[in-house]
Formats: sequence, C-alpha cells, structure tokens
Amino acid sequence: MALHMLGKDPDSPNDGSPTVFYDDETGNYVLQGWRVNDAARLSQLDVPDHETVIEFPRRMMQFFPEVTGGGPNV
Repeated sequence: MALHMLGKDPDSPNDGSPTVFYDDETGNYVLQGWRVNDAARLSQLDVPDHETVIEFPRRMMQFFPEVTGGGPNV
C-alpha cells in the first residue's frame, strides 16, 4: 500500500493538516483533519466504535481528482 499526498490545506498554520491522501491499493481516500470532540455535535451522529469523525474544510475539495475532472484514479 502506498499513500499519495494529494494536497495540504494552504490555510493551515505551520504546514499542518488537513491533508488529503489517496491509497493506491484500495482506491480510497485517507483524510487527516481536526478531531471532532464536541459532545453536542457528536450526539447528532451514529459513530461505531471502530470509526472516528474529523472536520474537514470545504476548501480542501479541490484536491479530489473527481472534483477537478481527473477521475477516480490518481
């Protein structure tokens, strides 16, 4: 498995996250973002124990090939 970085949030301080990665083995995206810890927001979701929730800014959609017309393959 190789993860390919597609883009980092240009507005994130200290060259941090969020970041979009593409997994060339599964064809899935791996997203790095801000952990959601707010109980009121989490109470609106049904999150299984083996999953987590992150917050991801809309401006990061530009890094998905499907959005830019590049198709699902990287």
